[in-house]
Amino acid sequence: MKKYLFLASLMLSSAALFTACGSDDDPKTDPSEEVITIESLDYTNAYRASWNNYMNQVAKLLKKDAHDLHEAWTYSYKSGDAFRETFSNHNGNGYNSATDCIDAIVEAMADIASEVGDSKIGGPADEWAQGNKKAAVLQVESWYSWHSIDDYTNNIRSIRNAYYGKYFGESEKVAIQAGSMAQLMNTNFPLDHTDIVAAIDAAIAAIQAIPAPFRNHIASEKVTAAIEACATLEGLLTNTLLPDMRRLTERNEAAVNTMITNYVNNVVVPTYEDLDNKVSALAKAVENFIAAPSDAGFKTLANAWMAARRPWESSEAFLFGPVDELQLDPNMDSWPLDQDGIENNIKAGNFDNINWTDGDDDDDIEAAQNLRGFHTLEFLIFKDGKARTIVAE
Repeated sequence: MKKYLFLASLMLSSAALFTACGSDDDPKTDPSEEVITIESLDYTNAYRASWNNYMNQVAKLLKKDAHDLHEAWTYSYKSGDAFRETFSNHNGNGYNSATDCIDAIVEAMADIASEVGDSKIGGPADEWAQGNKKAAVLQVESWYSWHSIDDYTNNIRSIRNAYYGKYFGESEKVAIQAGSMAQLMNTNFPLDHTDIVAAIDAAIAAIQAIPAPFRNHIASEKVTAAIEACATLEGLLTNTLLPDMRRLTERNEAAVNTMITNYVNNVVVPTYEDLDNKVSALAKAVENFIAAPSDAGFKTLANAWMAARRPWESSEAFLFGPVDELQLDPNMDSWPLDQDGIENNIKAGNFDNINWTDGDDDDDIEAAQNLRGFHTLEFLIFKDGKARTIVAE
């Protein structure tokens, strides 16, 4: 994964900084708690054409990446069979046995549990504790929209989806599915299954308990509890679920093969189908906004962005295969952003630097990815947790 791999300190020159005492949208902010706000450009008549062009280009790239990801799993990958076929049948792309597939599935689940606790929540908390408060805010994923806690929660829900055997979308009515990993664990290792379910639920609850928005409550005592809950979950996935599933594969490979097929067909593919559809809707909303910019249009964009965000964050428990090998993860979701670079693009009206091709230098590819994707659109659509408005000059 690429997210969080470059230092947030590289962006410390990104904008002016001042201290505020909370927000009307955040009545629970402790008045004694310091809240760091980072300025950014406004959508004005002077920037309208450039801003619109930037949104349009980023939305089209995001739409293509989401569609390519869905196509790779369902129709054809690298001019061959669909990835769902080679993965389910363990006959290509590096997955040559049921054990290979189990390792990929469970290790990806553990990776996102670790990333949420250690990096997404723990990274900003560490910066704040060291007195690097601006760096802490800059490291909080989705702080432009104040959507961070929902993002992190959906990451853990993606683990639950993978374990329960279904993409539940926006529904909170979840249940263990026939042929799922959870059903196999409950049948063969019931005590371990109970611990894993409890750990998933505990991690979700602990993240949801952090006061919103996270970027204003990085020092909250609830943050420590969420980090610990994610660590407990990661430990169970790595040290309990993975060896249990490996043992089960040796005992009853046929049952595990059924589970893998179920996982692909009922978790991965539906998630990417929903992502493809909702990103397409987001791109269409951008087109509509450009045709008639308005404050109401920004609210529509904000809603479309949040709708598309959920299936993406719900896919992070399976960041292997095409999403990794084709660099679609960093294309779509690089964080932290290069806010200076985004603002310079708007001012210059030149967006050539958001594209890259095979053969480009790694640094050039990373630089391009930091200027596109979900979070660039987030910057262009949101400010201070709200949909942007058209600002008179």
